[in-house]
Amino acid sequence: MDTAILSQFKSLFTGSKNLVIIGHKNPDGDAIGSALGLYWFLLELGHKPTVVMPNDFPEFLKWMPGCNEILNFEQQADQVAQVLEHSDLICTLDFNDLSRVGDLESLLRDSAKTFVMIDHHQQPSDYATLTWSDTSMSSTSEMVAHLIEAWTGWAGLSPAMATNLYTGIMTDTGSFKFPATTAKTHQVVAALIASGVEHSKIHQAVYDNQSPGRMKLLGRALNNMVIKQDWQTAYTMLSQSDLDQCDFKKGDTEGFVNYGLQLEGIKFALIFIENKSEQIIKISLRSTGDFSVNDFARNHFNGGGHINAAGGRFEGTMSEAIDHFLIHLIAYKNDLYETD
Repeated sequence: MDTAILSQFKSLFTGSKNLVIIGHKNPDGDAIGSALGLYWFLLELGHKPTVVMPNDFPEFLKWMPGCNEILNFEQQADQVAQVLEHSDLICTLDFNDLSRVGDLESLLRDSAKTFVMIDHHQQPSDYATLTWSDTSMSSTSEMVAHLIEAWTGWAGLSPAMATNLYTGIMTDTGSFKFPATTAKTHQVVAALIASGVEHSKIHQAVYDNQSPGRMKLLGRALNNMVIKQDWQTAYTMLSQSDLDQCDFKKGDTEGFVNYGLQLEGIKFALIFIENKSEQIIKISLRSTGDFSVNDFARNHFNGGGHINAAGGRFEGTMSEAIDHFLIHLIAYKNDLYETD
């Protein structure tokens, strides 16, 4: 970690302070893991941190140490507003634009508090006083681990910190298989395991306790898959009816998009998921090689993320979203065949 960045962190975190840690809407393992990892670390430093998420998170993450302390803005808006009003510092983790926090955005934009950003996504906004953005990192959880190591050494890791950070890294790297997983990532993971992480139990808690509804929903997603071999692309879709009939729970579709990339010759995979309550189609995009789904999502689906993993949204029907996608896909045939 850059010594200048560390110095800025230490300057901002001097003295006991009321701190708010915020993750993005529809929080995933990295958002929860990095937030709770930082939460336990700030407690050790003598601060009074509060973790806030814009809405609820998946059941398979609700065993994580400290998750019962998280405030859900969707259900506890008044309490969150009070916490923000009395805060000294607001730390935003695993997102780099305030549009990523849903209905919480207006409260944050109206706040005159000092903001800190810790994030690994591309093209960060400039709302924070201290921005630590590193797109080479596998996850925001890995970044928090580096912060702790630079500040106190690995001896400063508690089992609660390590467990949360390991979970965040594991989920955001696809169990360490995505390209952003580096030698440094594995060094961090080794330190986390040495600090008391029971990695096999974490893997089991996240991946091996699936509901029958989720398995049925996966079957539908696979059955709906369309392969565009000429564009080395596969996409699938889940309607609101699919979700309802399979008793959908938040997080049930996590990882479904990656199945397209398991097909021979496929370098670009997408899943389109209908959300009738928000009147949008949510899109997850994945790729291999140099094909940037971040650029594709930003250009065509009001989204973004990383080179090989991004998200977006489309306001309209499922058929309109698919048509919009196919119209624009035509222009990318050469780009897809040029990727390695």
